[in-house]
Amino acid sequence: MSNLFLCYWPLSSGWSSILRFVLMNLPKENHLSQAAFSAGSGPVLRWKRILDVGVILLALPLLVPLMAVVAVLIRVVSAGPVLFKQERIGYLGRRFMCFKFRTMFVGVDASVHQGHLCHLMNSNTPMTKMDSQGDPRIIPLGLLLRSSGLDELPQLINVLRGEMSLVGPRPCLPYEYDRYLPWQKERFASVPGLTGLWQVSGKNRTTFVEMVQLDIKYAREKSLWFDLKILLQTIPALVTQVWDARRSRKTPSGSVRTETLLSKSHPVSPYSFRKPAFAEVVRAERQGHLNMEGNKPKL
Repeated sequence: MSNLFLCYWPLSSGWSSILRFVLMNLPKENHLSQAAFSAGSGPVLRWKRILDVGVILLALPLLVPLMAVVAVLIRVVSAGPVLFKQERIGYLGRRFMCFKFRTMFVGVDASVHQGHLCHLMNSNTPMTKMDSQGDPRIIPLGLLLRSSGLDELPQLINVLRGEMSLVGPRPCLPYEYDRYLPWQKERFASVPGLTGLWQVSGKNRTTFVEMVQLDIKYAREKSLWFDLKILLQTIPALVTQVWDARRSRKTPSGSVRTETLLSKSHPVSPYSFRKPAFAEVVRAERQGHLNMEGNKPKL
């Protein structure tokens, strides 16, 4: 199919070579794909795979020139490679190399982001990105690419390889995964995606705990219609995200949102105490003073 597709696709020789490389190197027996679409959930996830490949093929006439423009812009404004790859955690905690367009200068310090993420995981603050208030590590036009999600278009390669899906939880970094509590790891029961329930439910306006709850909700309730609904909501969510990014650069940071976006009628976490108390328990668990794998702690 890949050879037939490339024979009739009106692309330049450069892009034709890239597409041929991607399509011809798709793993025929991807171990992750076999596990994700195994007997227990196969009938459900087979349609998910068909949906992923079908949407990508239909969108290629738009995606190819768009990705070409982004690649050229990155080459013009910053020296270094166009693509950036990073190890991420996916389905059932398995590691894979995730592709993105590079939006930061080459050789920047990544430990700053690690500290920022650890703070978000241990607090009740919305998950705003560091670049919302200005990050000197970001290249020109990088903020626009990040807020619009255009930097994640190369992850379509991961989708075609079976490591990701169009819809699912975002793949996290290894050091983030190591800090997850046992109940939070249920979010890895679904193949990671480019967009998801968290992204269309507020994203940077939600806390870390709310993100995990939304991802678990999707992992438990995923269906064809749920995926289609999320895909349709993604474009409006991206427009809102770009607007919020522009506005956040003009307003002081530090505000903490006090209301959750999740309804109380859809509890996901087995712990139902107030968020300030929850944050304290999370810290105690990570410091080894409390075991949350057993019964719910009494506060």
